[in-house]
Amino acid sequence: MVTTALLGTDRRALPDALLGSGKEAPVALLDAAAEQTVRRRAGLRPAAAVALPEPAAGDPRPPVPPAARRRLATLLTDQPGTGGGGRRGAAPDLMELLPQWLALANARGYGAPPELLPALLNAARGRTDLRPQALTFAGPRALWLARLNPDWKFALRSAPGGGMALPPPEETAKVRQLWEEGLFAERVALLTALRAHDAEAARELLVTTWATERAEDRLMFLDSLRTGLSAADEPFLEQALTDRSRNVRSTAAELLSALPESALAGRMASRAASYVAVDHVASVPTLMVEAPHACDAGMERDGVVPKPPTGRGERSWWLGQLVEAAPLTAWPARLGNRTPAEIVALPVADGWRDELHAAWCRAAVRQRDAVWSRALLGAPASPDAAGPGAVSLAERSKLLAALPADERSEWVAGFVAAHGLSEAFQLLAVCAVPWTGPLGQAVVDALNIARDAGSYPWSFSGVMGLAERCLDPSEAVRLEALTAIPDEPENASPGAGGYWAEAFQRLVTTLRLRAAIRDELPPPT
Repeated sequence: MVTTALLGTDRRALPDALLGSGKEAPVALLDAAAEQTVRRRAGLRPAAAVALPEPAAGDPRPPVPPAARRRLATLLTDQPGTGGGGRRGAAPDLMELLPQWLALANARGYGAPPELLPALLNAARGRTDLRPQALTFAGPRALWLARLNPDWKFALRSAPGGGMALPPPEETAKVRQLWEEGLFAERVALLTALRAHDAEAARELLVTTWATERAEDRLMFLDSLRTGLSAADEPFLEQALTDRSRNVRSTAAELLSALPESALAGRMASRAASYVAVDHVASVPTLMVEAPHACDAGMERDGVVPKPPTGRGERSWWLGQLVEAAPLTAWPARLGNRTPAEIVALPVADGWRDELHAAWCRAAVRQRDAVWSRALLGAPASPDAAGPGAVSLAERSKLLAALPADERSEWVAGFVAAHGLSEAFQLLAVCAVPWTGPLGQAVVDALNIARDAGSYPWSFSGVMGLAERCLDPSEAVRLEALTAIPDEPENASPGAGGYWAEAFQRLVTTLRLRAAIRDELPPPT
């Protein structure tokens, strides 16, 4: 029957027994197949029942309100548009609202509706950026489902210890047993959780097996010490400077350099200070740089990588590493008791300015020093968009992260007002959400200026996407006037005004949806 069905009854004849009662061949074939199916099912013998899985753990969090549940279902079923040519139209991208919905639901302490967990896990499966918030919202039931469906195994990999329950820190015997006998993922999760609870106990646990761990495992375990890093960790990290693995030595040196009072930081400060000084003989005080001529064993032990990348000079490579690892607090006394802003403003002789300032930028980021970050950022309206110390906008965005949220937003607002949006995307991404009023006003004004210039909005699609996610929803009322199609200037690109009207309409609609989401997820009583 299978062969006849594949070839067709006109090419392979059926047996006469199946063609009784004057049936046509196709009908006879289907009747025979149906009869065989019933016979096969009826002939099955019942097998032993499979044991039912243990019930999922309960979720003590309150369920989301009905309106929010309906909204989540809509967001999960939306499919992003597939239109080409860069034109998105006026309809909002609902999938882009899902991360914000999840973040707000988690902040408010709500639990996931069980019937939407499969759709939520499928969405997180396709978007790795969605997984942390989605799995937090999904709770323990997501791990229960992930053990039953191979498509959702990512949830087990993303959960601490593969979703296994970790013993509480006070149960030292169980902690020790899991540390000595557990899988690698369980051990990493255990060390991370214990470090957040009791930093000293976590370090002591790591010491017990450190000598027998593999190099790649030692690196992962060492990285967990970033949480709660303190002077008490210095002896262990100093010992790690002699590790067999270069990556372990480098990580240990980085952690020690983040402790300004550590012996390594002192050694680096002494080395760096010997290569940078103020020349008071010149008519204007100038920084003189004499880069090291060799990378000695002591430097290498303290984390200086001797071989530079391709195209980089050895001496500048060594100097940059020394300055980056030296505590910034040591420079004012070394350079004439000047403030960081005064030091950054000094001219640097012989073309060493960019190298020196770039190393100070990396040091400010590593040490999260707000004073030096301000000095290296400079004024947001300065003619040089790269600033006095930052050599790239990526460096500037890292320096901004060391500043308080309000100051960060104020600085970026001034930068956008002075330089427009063409170079502001990375800077906007580090600002707190929702954007403050002045920052939102600066971005909208810059978009309006770009529209009046007659260009297409696609050049600003990244900033427009950020605005949809980050503008305060209350800005929708003020933006309503920008949804009209403007009169196009003579030199405008054809149809640009209509495209801008669509972009602003999408922005307004998205902001109103975000306002509705906020109202549908009130703090639980």
